[in-house]
Amino acid sequence: MHTCINVKDLEKSIHFYRDILGLRLGRRREIPENNAEIAFILGEGSDVAIELTYWRDKKEYVEGDYLDHIALGVKDVEATVEDLREKGVEIAMEPFSLKGSTSKIAFIKDPDGIWIELVPLSR
Repeated sequence: MHTCINVKDLEKSIHFYRDILGLRLGRRREIPENNAEIAFILGEGSDVAIELTYWRDKKEYVEGDYLDHIALGVKDVEATVEDLREKGVEIAMEPFSLKGSTSKIAFIKDPDGIWIELVPLSR
């Protein structure tokens, strides 16, 4: 259904996922009982979502403690990495092939240091 990640700045994260990665903003709502706000980000033609959760009372996050990575399918991994690099996105791992594979994958980081694997759609 969805993958939830905690974010430090909801607006900055929505901008990254929507405006830089090209995903769309679905629902967004306050969770008053938790002093939090959530937003769901979706890919075109997909009902699998990333839930961005902003906890207003949480002040410290340690990179990598709660999520290893999420994966997004792209048409061309190398072209996508170059496009994202030009947009100032941090490239965590340049495109590479896993042993025994002919396709390439790569990893980028979102504004909170969450690793995102870029996987070819033809995989």
